[in-house]
Amino acid sequence: MRYTFKQLEVFLAIANHQNVSTAAQELSMSQSAASESLKALESQFDIQLFDRIGKKLQLNELGKSVRSEASTLIERASNLELSLRQHARVKDLKVGATLSIGNYLAINMLSEFKQCYPSASIILDVANTTEIAERVRNFELDIGLIEGEVNENDLHVEPWRDDELVVFCSPSHPFAKKPLLEDMHLREAKWVLRESGSGTRQAFDYAMHGLISKLNIELELQHTEAIKRAVQSNIGIGCLSRITLEDAFKRGTLVPLSAPQRDFKRQLFIIQHRQKYQSAGMTAWLKICRDFTTHA
Repeated sequence: MRYTFKQLEVFLAIANHQNVSTAAQELSMSQSAASESLKALESQFDIQLFDRIGKKLQLNELGKSVRSEASTLIERASNLELSLRQHARVKDLKVGATLSIGNYLAINMLSEFKQCYPSASIILDVANTTEIAERVRNFELDIGLIEGEVNENDLHVEPWRDDELVVFCSPSHPFAKKPLLEDMHLREAKWVLRESGSGTRQAFDYAMHGLISKLNIELELQHTEAIKRAVQSNIGIGCLSRITLEDAFKRGTLVPLSAPQRDFKRQLFIIQHRQKYQSAGMTAWLKICRDFTTHA
């Protein structure tokens, strides 16, 4: 074998940070040692993995391909070492979730995971669909739970559970007493919506096909709670996942609205990188996800 696992680890750290100094600090080695390791790896195969622009490093197309393979190889090697030392066990896990899922579903699942595997370390990152998909694609997250659809060759996308959006307003809004909203009402309204790139906005735009360009979008916000507060303040009406609104509907602080001519049903998804080795932690988390769907 003409390369070492240490060379691959150095390469991956530099690829992740696009900086030799930062990578060296992460690996507790000198900058010169990290630089020499990368240079040796490239020289052995007469290749160049980065484009060098001044003092900056930028991963090139070959480098991106090698990163994918190296990441999988290093993870497999790490799991093999763990298995040789002891029976495979659930250890570290990095999960990404979109806002609605992360704030209203994933917390309960995380609690169950920790009860089953108290010594395991789990990180939950919450962002919009576009960001989660990008981080799974770059091997920064093990698994993503998303609201929007993604079509990328690198990602395995699994339908997870059904969901629906609900149009809503404050109890004092004129629409609160309307049994049904027609398209004319939707055009007249001021809207407070999620930002582009979110799964919720993707589903809303799809449901409003033929009408979206005619809507009066007053505000675009990144957080569901901010949208709910804005709607409570009568800035406009909103549209969010039902799972984010159930408590507010029960308290009467927000009112659901009906627009039966529009289809607000959607699917939630689990995403993984196709080349990601499925660790014991990932297997355990996926089981909890599927059980959560069954019991929901």
